[in-house]
Amino acid sequence: MNAMLASDLPLPRIGRGKVRDIYAVGSDRVLLLTTDRISAFDVVMAETIPMKGAVLTQISAWWFRQLEGVVPHHMISADADEIIRKVPALKDHRADILGRAMLCRRTTVFPVECVIRGYISGSAWKEYAASGTLAGEQLEADLVESEKLGAPIFSPATKAETGHDENITVARVREILGNDVAEKLESMARTVYNFGERIARHQGIIIADTKFEFGRAADGRIILIDEVMTPDSSRFWAADVYKPGRPQPSFDKQPLRDYLDAERRAGRWNGDAPPPPLPDSVVDATSKRYLEAYRRVTGSELAI
Repeated sequence: MNAMLASDLPLPRIGRGKVRDIYAVGSDRVLLLTTDRISAFDVVMAETIPMKGAVLTQISAWWFRQLEGVVPHHMISADADEIIRKVPALKDHRADILGRAMLCRRTTVFPVECVIRGYISGSAWKEYAASGTLAGEQLEADLVESEKLGAPIFSPATKAETGHDENITVARVREILGNDVAEKLESMARTVYNFGERIARHQGIIIADTKFEFGRAADGRIILIDEVMTPDSSRFWAADVYKPGRPQPSFDKQPLRDYLDAERRAGRWNGDAPPPPLPDSVVDATSKRYLEAYRRVTGSELAI
C-alpha cells in the first residue's frame, strides 16, 4: 500500500491531529483515518513511515475486538469493504481507507488523557527522580528507573493538540469533570489496562504505561474511544530484555529518536521545525519496528 502524508476524502473533515484526520459521517458517526505521518520531540517529520497508519488502526481494532463485553467502545468497523457499505460516498476511495480507516460512533470527548502507569518511566521518572512525586503526589521511596510499581497508578493529563500533555492530579480531574465521571474514567482505564497488560505479557510485551480517551455517546454511556494500546499511545517493552534501573528499548519510534538525538548532538539540528531529512535506513527501520509491534501484540503478521 502507498504511504500517506494527508488524506482527502469526500466527507466533511472536522479535525486533523499529528497523525489522524477525522471526518464526520452524518451527525452520529466519525471516520478516523490514520495517516503515515510521524512526529518526534513534538515535531512532525516531512517523511512518512510506510504501514504505520495501518499498524495503528489495526492494533486498535484488534484490541477493540478483544474488549467486547469488557468495556463499551466506539468502533463500528475497521474493514474497508464494510465501511464502504455503510458509507457509500467512499466507494471510489477504497485504496485510501484500506487498513487505515475506522468507522466509529461519535461522542462528546472528555478533555482528559487517562494515563495508567504500571512502571516508572519517561516524564514520570524525571519528576520522581527530581522530587519523589508524580503530578505532585508522593510515590513510594527508592524506586529505580523502569521499575514495576507496586500497583498501577492512574496518572491523568490534560489533552494537548500540540506539544506535551501536562500531568495533573486526580483532584484536578474531579474539578474538571465531577466526582462521578472522574471515578468512572479511572475505573474503566484500570480495567482496560489490566486486561491488556495480561494479554500483552503473554505475547512477550510489557505495557509499561498507556493512555486512553473516553467520550460520552448519544445514549449517555461513557465509552472508550480513539486508539487503544498502540505503540503511539503506549510504552511497549520486550519482556525478554527488560531490566530495571535503566531506560528500556521501545517498539515504536526508537530508530527515529536515536537518529534525531545524534543530529542534535552533532549540532545539525536545534530541535525545532523543520526537522532534518530522514535517511531511508531510518524510515525503513522505523516501519519494521511498528510492524514488529503488531506481530508481537496480536500474534500474527499484518495482512492488508
